[in-house]
Amino acid sequence: MYIPKYYQVKNIDEIIELIERNSFATIVTTKNGKPIATHLPLQLHKEGEDYFITGHMANGNPQWRTFETCVDVLVIYQGPHAYISSSWYVHENVPTWNYQAVHVYGQASILSEEELKQDLMELLEKYEKRRENPVLWDKLSPQLLESELKGIVGFKIKVKEIQAAYKLSQNRNEKDYHNIVEKLQEEENLNSQKLAEVMKKRIKANK
Repeated sequence: MYIPKYYQVKNIDEIIELIERNSFATIVTTKNGKPIATHLPLQLHKEGEDYFITGHMANGNPQWRTFETCVDVLVIYQGPHAYISSSWYVHENVPTWNYQAVHVYGQASILSEEELKQDLMELLEKYEKRRENPVLWDKLSPQLLESELKGIVGFKIKVKEIQAAYKLSQNRNEKDYHNIVEKLQEEENLNSQKLAEVMKKRIKANK
């Protein structure tokens, strides 16, 4: 990923925060030289000094079969993003687009059935436990679980490299920066409002 120096992020805690908040990601591999992608909810784990990404896809999805032939798998995480109008600057300039993006490269392998079950339990726990009537693993019938498990393939990606770009108007002067945040907050687009919150948080972190 091309990352100008203004926007490069190396702080692993910042990167993990974005991944956890935006865990519906895109997995990219190649088949016979052609890129293929799948959009999936994923989980990030730390084991010792290493990070791993886990998830599952339909057994009928041919992408999982490319894991053995691809040296690296690319996982793309996307944070909030929005159009930045040049009318928001105090001087003449061109419009742009602000965004947060993380690219993770790693080696993928297939989970065993027991590993897949554990991963699914954790996935349900993550998204269900705060709900009024959570449907966790032990509330689902063995017949349903057995049927569903036959239709999916679990995988694990050992993280080898992380690239992160947070383009948040870091190269703008203070007046422009604050004005961009205010204008984004006024937009009806939810992504714009979320991006404004990210930029406001950056102001507080730098004080």
